[in-house]
Amino acid sequence: MPSSAAPIRRRKLAVRLAELRKAAKKQQKEAAEWTGLSQSTISRVERAEYPIEIKHVRLLAMCYGVESPELDQLLRMAEESDDRGLLIAHSDTVPDFARDYFELEGYATELWVHEPAWVFGLFQTPAYARAVLLAAEPNPTAAELDRALALRIARQARLYGEQQPILRVVLDEAVLHRAIGGAEVMAEQLAHLVEVSKLPTVDLRVLPFRTGAHRAVGAGFTVLRFEDTPGMNVVYTENLRSGAYLEKPTDLDHHVQVFEEIVSAALAPEESRDLLDTLRQALWRQPEGAL
Repeated sequence: MPSSAAPIRRRKLAVRLAELRKAAKKQQKEAAEWTGLSQSTISRVERAEYPIEIKHVRLLAMCYGVESPELDQLLRMAEESDDRGLLIAHSDTVPDFARDYFELEGYATELWVHEPAWVFGLFQTPAYARAVLLAAEPNPTAAELDRALALRIARQARLYGEQQPILRVVLDEAVLHRAIGGAEVMAEQLAHLVEVSKLPTVDLRVLPFRTGAHRAVGAGFTVLRFEDTPGMNVVYTENLRSGAYLEKPTDLDHHVQVFEEIVSAALAPEESRDLLDTLRQALWRQPEGAL
């Protein structure tokens, strides 16, 4: 997906319309003849290349035999198909390569995360996030840093909202020992992870050092899943200057398999919580300047 990709809501609508056409056993040419739209228009609609007009959605839904309540949902999706959510408020803060990810994250129903280096962004405390941001960009202005922190907090709001995503997160044990921000910041962060792990929508596990080598050593990735439009499921990986979206079924299947292997090797949620709390207590007992 290029950085200029269509808004996620438009892509979701496009995928759903293609699924409905196939379920109705119609080719694009047949749908064009029935609706009076050109075949190229239907093709562009299904590729989310241009804004999707409500009147086109209504015609296509009639062609595919779609009735309420799904028809109402499709029309609402069409009305909102070019909205970009919180990115509008933070467009000057988010690097181009990350914009699509944040938008996808905001609408995914499940996130499966393997994180070998940092605490997962949605679980970071403000102090920890600040230290991470300063490490990535040592000399931001106060305004730039404030905007970046505000975006992080805005993303985290979904954890406690009405449509909470299912989060399956595996943190490498190294993440818990890396002294981001110093002992006090890390102790606070570990305490926060303990509390986050108790949320009913969160499955947080630690992959212990004793696991040794595995297929994702040092390789962080996120599998984003969309319950109502599984054709949009995608894997996201990131490096210092860019991000990659892996959409091929073989890539998706590979990362899902690797993730399940990591989950099987990780500590159970209760054991992970115990380790987090043990490390937190150890940090509080350390003398000042020990880290």
